[in-house]
This record gives sequence, structure tokens and C-alpha cells, in this order.
Amino acid sequence: MRPKFELLDKPLIERILDEAFELIEDPGVRVAPYVVDLLRAAGITVKDGIAHIPEPLARRLLDLAPRGFCLYDRSGKPAVRYGGDDVHFDPGSSCLNILDPATQQPRPALAGDLVRMVQVAEMLPQFAAQSTAMVCNDVPPEIGDWYRLLLVLWYSEKPVVTGAFSAASLHMLVELLAIESGGAEALRHQPHAVFDVCPSPPLNWSEFASQNLVDLARAGIPAEIVSMPLAGATAPVTLAGSVVQHAAECISGIAIHQLAQPGAPIVWGGAPAIFDMRTGKTPMGAIETAMLDVACAQVGKYLGLPTHAYLVAGDGRVIDAQVEMESGMSAVLGALAGINMISGAGMLDFLACHSIEKLVIDAEAIASVQRLIEGIVPRTVSLALDMFAQTGLHGDFLKLKETRALFRKEQHFPSAVIDRGLPAMDGGPHDILERARQRVEDLVAAYERHALPAEHEHEMIAFALREGKTAGLEGLPGIRAAEHAADRA
Repeated sequence: MRPKFELLDKPLIERILDEAFELIEDPGVRVAPYVVDLLRAAGITVKDGIAHIPEPLARRLLDLAPRGFCLYDRSGKPAVRYGGDDVHFDPGSSCLNILDPATQQPRPALAGDLVRMVQVAEMLPQFAAQSTAMVCNDVPPEIGDWYRLLLVLWYSEKPVVTGAFSAASLHMLVELLAIESGGAEALRHQPHAVFDVCPSPPLNWSEFASQNLVDLARAGIPAEIVSMPLAGATAPVTLAGSVVQHAAECISGIAIHQLAQPGAPIVWGGAPAIFDMRTGKTPMGAIETAMLDVACAQVGKYLGLPTHAYLVAGDGRVIDAQVEMESGMSAVLGALAGINMISGAGMLDFLACHSIEKLVIDAEAIASVQRLIEGIVPRTVSLALDMFAQTGLHGDFLKLKETRALFRKEQHFPSAVIDRGLPAMDGGPHDILERARQRVEDLVAAYERHALPAEHEHEMIAFALREGKTAGLEGLPGIRAAEHAADRA
């Protein structure tokens, strides 16, 4: 038996979907000129920029979306499976700031910070995928989207959760991925990345988001809808009402996507939150935010679609008990809900800041969660009788061969970040933050970069130098000079 957590019963899910289908037909969904002809060709009425999508057509288009797909690592092995109850984690993305490990104060993130985070995430098996985690403030903003992807591809073999902040940069990211994969067809058949695409709440597919959906569908690259209703601000204040809006935004996005390319892979994802009426902030660590994520994903799973959510984040400004309580709690709920990709590890301060130290602490929580969802399984012919037959009432189970054979399967052993009273930790730091700092140093020291095929590396560097030069970028921050000096010359 696999442990499972659900918040919605079937009648409520069907009510949510009924209202979502009604919303996308009347009042409808605001769409960009980029997709008007596509929608009208399918028989959808579009008037004054509002598309009125009929339920029967929306349901047919939902049926076209794949029920599962894989992301592949650099070697061509399937590393992430979207679909069913498979659960994976990746670091949160697109932070402007990093929490400086020495000062515990936020500062603008640099390319070197992103490299360090990628190296740490590469060494942690809890993360099945990387993310373009930070905006590199030492890189011109007009090339920032593809540059952070360049750094992830350069230092990691894992799949990537990424996204573009402009329609123009999407094509640059796709070109870079195609170079790394060995061509556009190779990328289509073994996708190495999934792209987040965000509607604007409520019920608005902007020019940029619409173009992303269409272009990704036609390129065969997986898209991940990240619907972000804010309960009480840009969405109904009730949790159920916000879930309806989330469903309507996802359904309308999938309709656009599948009209562009039937059968293209897409994910029912999101980053919903409540709007705190006292502060005007959007607490990602609030229990109601986690409830929204679980409920939204449950609707997607009811439709048989791959799922995503933003969890494992805290709202405090430093790494403390509050931040880790919020992060660990939501990691448990998301995994028990069977959400396929859970983003957000390493993030704090309402998703405004990243911390590599928090990332390694979150990895410990994730490892415990991964053990939890394995559940309790019988590993012996009898559950306990045969072992009692050997020990009687003396209780000396340490001597049994079953104990020696099975304890590693039954028990998860955390790293030294978690204080379990090991003798080796005597005299060491008593503070988890200090232990996390040491863990980061150890992981970075143990990291070894695995090179791409030489021709791919040469082409990626040539691409980066050429496109970077147009933005006035000197050199390639985060990539050692020795690794590209010959190409630059």
C-alpha cells in the first residue's frame, strides 16, 4: 500500500470541473492575437480578444494530451517520468537573490552562485532534475534566460526545468538545447527539459504565454502550465473557487497547446497561493497554499494528466525553524498527493531568495519523504513470528541474519546535516546551518564535471560568445576561462 493524501472527493472534483468548463465558455478566456486564427479555425468564437471555448471541444482536446512522458538525462536515459503517482523534486527557479552563507543576508545572485547550486544539486540524488534556479545579475538581462540555461547544461547531466521570460528568448533556449542534444529531432525524441508557461490570472493568455504554448507544442518540447491564482486577490477568496480558476486556466491552455500540435506533451502545473490580507504578501509556506497545490493537482490527476506544483519553500528571511517547518510540511503533503514534479526546494522569503544551504537541508526532508512514500511492505515470509521463534522472549534481534540483511532497506540514513548522535559528530557544529554549510563545501569539492561531446561543447561556446557579444558581454561568467579560451580566440 502506498500512503496517499487527498483533499477533494469525486463529487467536488466534478463540480470544480463543471464550473471550470463553464468559465472558459462564458465569460471566456482572454487570448492574444497570436492564437486567434488557430482558435477560430477550430470553431471557437473569439470576440474582442475573448475566446469562448465550448466544453465538448475542450474535453476532446484534453483527451489528446499525453497521460505521461519522460525527460531524459544527457546520456539518453529516462530520468524523470511525468504521469501516474511518480514523484520527483527540483530546486526552485528564477530567484533574483541568494542568501549569502557568511552574512545570512540576501544579495543579488551571480553566475558563480548558480554554478555552485547546480553542482550541489547534481551531487544530491534527491533532485531528479535541475532548474535554472537564479537570475545571474552579472549577465545582461536581455540574454539572461538562455545564459542561465547554458550554465545548467554545462555543469549538469540531469534534465532541466526551465522557462523563458520573453517570446524572443524562447527560441534561443530551444536552439541551445538542440545543440546540447545533437539536433532538434534528437531533442524532440528525447526531451532534456520542460518549459514553464504562465497564464496571467485571471483567465488571460498573454501574447508571450500564448506564443510559448504554440511554439513549444510544435517543437515537441514539453510545456508545464504554471497557473498562479492568488486566493482573495486575483482569484476567488475560497480555496475551492481558486481551484476552479486554476482548472479553467489549465484547460484553456491545454486547448491552445493541443490545437497547435495534437499529442504534444504538457503538464497540469501551478504555483497557487493565498493572498495574506494582513500583509499583502503571498505566503508559499502557508498550509492553505499547500492545500491549494494538492487540490489543483488532484483535479489534474482526475483527468489523467501529468502534474506539477510549487512546494518545499518557506517564507522566513533566514534559515530557521519556521522556514524548515514550512518546507518540510509541504514536501510531505506534495509527495503524498503523488505530484509528479515538485519545484521550490532551496527557496525562502516568499520565493524571492535562494539558499544553497537550505537546498541541502531540504534534500534531507525530501529523502525522508521518499522513504515515507515507499510505505511499509512485508519483506519476510512471516511478519514477526519467525524472528520471535529464533529469539524467544529475550529480544536479541541484533543477532539475526534478517536484521543484517534488511535494516538498510527498512531504514533511511540521513547525511551528517541531520544530528543523529553519531560519534563522528562529537565536537562538531551543533547548529544545522553550520552543518549545512559544511555539506555544501563537501559536495562542491567532490563534484566532477562530465564533459559534453567536443563538437557540442565547441558549438555551445561559439553560440554563447556570439550571442553574448551582441549584448556587450565580455567572456562567459561562471565558465572557467580555460574551458573556452581556444574557442574565444
